[in-house]
Amino acid sequence: MAPRTTIAEISRYDGQTVTLSGWLYNKTHKGKLIFMMLRDGTGFIQAVIFKDNFTETFFEELQRLPQESSIKVTGQVRADKRARGGYELQASEVDVVQMAQEYPISPKEHGIDFLMDQRHLWLRSSKPHAILKVRHQVIAACREYFNNLGFLLLDAPIFTPAACEGTTTLFETDYFDDKAYLTQSGQLYMEAGAMAFGKVYCLGPTFRAEKSKTRRHLTEFWMIEPEVAYCDLDQDMDLAEGMILHILEQVLQKNRDELELLERDISKLEIIKRPFPRITYDEAVQILAKSGNEFVYGNDFGAPDETVISEKYTSPIMVTRYPASVKAFYMKNDPDDPQKALCVDMLAPEGYGEIIGGGQREDDYDTLLQKIKSHGLPIEPFEWYLDLRRYGSVPHAGFGLGIERTVAWICGIKHVREAIPFPRTMSRIYP
Repeated sequence: MAPRTTIAEISRYDGQTVTLSGWLYNKTHKGKLIFMMLRDGTGFIQAVIFKDNFTETFFEELQRLPQESSIKVTGQVRADKRARGGYELQASEVDVVQMAQEYPISPKEHGIDFLMDQRHLWLRSSKPHAILKVRHQVIAACREYFNNLGFLLLDAPIFTPAACEGTTTLFETDYFDDKAYLTQSGQLYMEAGAMAFGKVYCLGPTFRAEKSKTRRHLTEFWMIEPEVAYCDLDQDMDLAEGMILHILEQVLQKNRDELELLERDISKLEIIKRPFPRITYDEAVQILAKSGNEFVYGNDFGAPDETVISEKYTSPIMVTRYPASVKAFYMKNDPDDPQKALCVDMLAPEGYGEIIGGGQREDDYDTLLQKIKSHGLPIEPFEWYLDLRRYGSVPHAGFGLGIERTVAWICGIKHVREAIPFPRTMSRIYP
């Protein structure tokens, strides 16, 4: 019996007979030959079907086999530089596990709404397949980076009793006889974790009820959020910079084929080195003014503003010390300029916008209590959070990296909805 293997491992079996289990991606036939492109989730390979090796009836059945039929193919592995992946399979046996119905996604062009309606099937196509393999590596690189630095993975809850990033973007839900909200961030819980373990991070879904239809926004997205005790803003930025460089190193090493399939200009990623430019909010406003952008000082930057700022640089840029009035209640004010927050936003190059938001947290009990009040937030749901300042408070900092925006930038795709398996937007909750 031929050994079973995967397309990813096919190079180990050059000249040997193996069995691959997968699906028919597409096919062409010419005379006595059928060329089947087989996919198995790990890659793609062409299987060559020679008519003389099969009965005439079965050969004709294979000619009619619909796209995405599930099949097992046994054959000899042969190196071929012209073939996709560098190998092809000279088939001697084909087992049709299931003959698919007519597949709705054909090789012709389809509109994005149609493809999103068929997202459960569109994931099988080469472009989404490549994007999600990059996503996998981005997440793996983040986890590796923090694990190697001695961080502890600490899971944050999805149901929360209070807002973290503002009450206007909360998804509210009934929670037995009470109200709860879908989490906007795991940060507050990571602050508790940092006081217990020193260095922690969480990775999970976050939810924002933002009525936004831009290419940068989803209502459900994933963030990785580290938090570190005895950490200031500069150390926080160093940590974020190192993480981005580790992500790029790993993706460029392990996902070159996927980036090339996506026609990504890899040179724009390869040139990114340490240190990243660091500018203040005031310096960023000057960039906008020189570009002719009509920006009102004191506002937060919108997507067009971030694009103008980032276009001045070829690497991610860190913008620090925004006005405290546009930042969340937990941000620590700059002691040298109390009107500014000790915060940082990292903007990706090429107009992809903010991929990281973070900063130093307010560690003084009285100041934090006053900030909660001034933001019009109820005190009771934050009593546990205030406890962190009552019992052993220390300077601490952290950040959150948006997985989808990071993947969109690295892959060079236009919309974050393609950077997540099943996107959720204002107008989409199916499939």
